[in-house]
Amino acid sequence: MPLSIQQELALLRANYGIHYAGMAIDGRLDAEYRARIALDSQPGMITTNNAGIPFFLANLIDPEVIRVLVTPMQAEAIAGGGMKKGDWTTMTEQFKVTESTGQMATYGDYSTAGQAKTNTNWVTRESYHAQTITQWGEREISMYGLAQIDAVSEINIASALTIEKFLNKSFFYGISSLQNYGLLNDPSLPSAITPVIKAATGTSWSVATGDEVFADIQKLFAQLVSQARGYVNRKTQLVLALSPESEAYFTKTNQYGINISDLIKKNFPNMRVETAVEYDTDSGELVQMFAENLEGIRTVVPGFTERMRAHPVIAGLSSWQQKKSAGTWGTVIRRPFAVAQMLGV
Repeated sequence: MPLSIQQELALLRANYGIHYAGMAIDGRLDAEYRARIALDSQPGMITTNNAGIPFFLANLIDPEVIRVLVTPMQAEAIAGGGMKKGDWTTMTEQFKVTESTGQMATYGDYSTAGQAKTNTNWVTRESYHAQTITQWGEREISMYGLAQIDAVSEINIASALTIEKFLNKSFFYGISSLQNYGLLNDPSLPSAITPVIKAATGTSWSVATGDEVFADIQKLFAQLVSQARGYVNRKTQLVLALSPESEAYFTKTNQYGINISDLIKKNFPNMRVETAVEYDTDSGELVQMFAENLEGIRTVVPGFTERMRAHPVIAGLSSWQQKKSAGTWGTVIRRPFAVAQMLGV
């Protein structure tokens, strides 16, 4: 049979010398001991109120890294891709532009009248090279590691993004003080035409009807056809480039419930629409339309000497550095007449 509490206490006292002060033989606290321990009660707490545990013990760090977004880099998507030309030692590039000339004369067996020749011009562009530096410290990356962040990878991602943003901007605007121009500011570009005046007054698509928005696209296409002198028609591969804000108005419908996007697909089957925030200019909303290529020659070509050159990693006492560089030609517009512009939509 199991021992009672009284028997167990007696055995502890007899065999091991273990005594429970104030404990009666029946296992309850005697009255004198209960009165004595009651004197421990205090009118207030000595310790400070708290939540019970340090807050970081209940904190979770999400393993997914959320990077801050930058505006999309659309220059090459609009132009149909970039092209490498030369390398980081190449300073200038010359384009051969040839023109056929000739004249006919009345035939005669012994006549030498009439001739055909070719005339060549050379167009020059200058390259521009830029750099950025990445650096990281031994303690720095260890401390980032406490938060499960691969600091070296994140720094290298930042350097690649910085270079891509630089190239994208140069493809749109070129480099000042050099013969290096962009898709939006090449001096050879034709002047921008003005949109149709809307019934609600003004030229903005924000107040235009669906028919009025499409009328502007038709006017821009007519301008391109006029400039190209027969090299552009509705079957030509075309690009329509504008800002995302302007492209949003393609959801407007005409009186028959057909929206602008459907009208473009029907009337210009080989046209692709591209957007970039750079078309929202200080002078107003710009729209460009151009032929992708004529007789196998691309109309606009973003160019670079080096997409990214990663130089050697240099070790310090407790840190590392690396230089990365890139070079750009801006955007070369080979046939400016194949580009039409409209400003103020």
